[in-house]
Amino acid sequence: MLPLVIEPNAECIDIAAWAARNREFVETQLLRHGGILFRGFEITTPEAFEQLCRAVSIELLEYSERSSPRTQVSPNVYTSTDYPAQQSIFLHNENSYQRTFPQKIFFFCLTPAARGGETPIADCRKVFQRLSPRVRERFIEKRWMYVRNIGDGFGLPWQTIFQTQNPEVVERECFRKGIKVEWKDDQRLRLSTVLPAVVNHPQSGELSWFNHATFFHITTLDTVLREVLLEEFAEEDLPTNTYYGDGSRIEPEVLEELREAYREQTVSFPYEAGDVMLLDNMLTAHGRAPYSGSRKILVTMADAVDRNNY
Repeated sequence: MLPLVIEPNAECIDIAAWAARNREFVETQLLRHGGILFRGFEITTPEAFEQLCRAVSIELLEYSERSSPRTQVSPNVYTSTDYPAQQSIFLHNENSYQRTFPQKIFFFCLTPAARGGETPIADCRKVFQRLSPRVRERFIEKRWMYVRNIGDGFGLPWQTIFQTQNPEVVERECFRKGIKVEWKDDQRLRLSTVLPAVVNHPQSGELSWFNHATFFHITTLDTVLREVLLEEFAEEDLPTNTYYGDGSRIEPEVLEELREAYREQTVSFPYEAGDVMLLDNMLTAHGRAPYSGSRKILVTMADAVDRNNY
């Protein structure tokens, strides 16, 4: 069952204190289910949300190597992606395009949307199992490549992405993370990196489909935006795109199989004010449904995983 729902059985329960005392239980259930929804507790402020996050985490993380706009609420709490309300966001695992990524991600509903605005989720163990053996084997063998062009008037500037004004800092950071850097004219930048498409969970050893190969591919965008970008940019200059790890194109039928695998495993439910959803980021992908009305969802990431250490 995804997510496991935990609700109070009495009034005035301090959920952060309870979670700290029962952290082993929380960790065990998170590993089993891939996600936990804390519902019905008195969580009404960003501070109370952060207390719960700290109770079940080793370390809260900064949002680094950014790919989407967010507003910082406190040093480790951010708004969810600040995209227009009418846009949907396809399922993905947070920062799976990086060498280091959060193992946990938390979502806090401060204000639910009048309509829509769900955070759809999917078990990536089941996504992996749903794929045909041919597709699984090809991605395991070839891995996947992420290409990102920065400074062409679309998306975040590199100064925001890397939180610096110094190109040398960008180069050092990318070298440390195994990212190839190519400076173009007028301070424009092309980044590329090759990563595994499948991971073994460090605790359970389970295989999980963990990548942005579908999310960042041009064909996953809605039709209007895709056509605008293809008219504006050559393929090599698209804001983001993905390939097999050897640089060859991913076939259209494979991309559709990937999208369908996510769709088949998607679970969605409306938020209630005060909801906190905790996901194991290595096991569960998340997205966003379009919405109307005001909506405020806060996000915290925790417990960094370094691919080189497991």
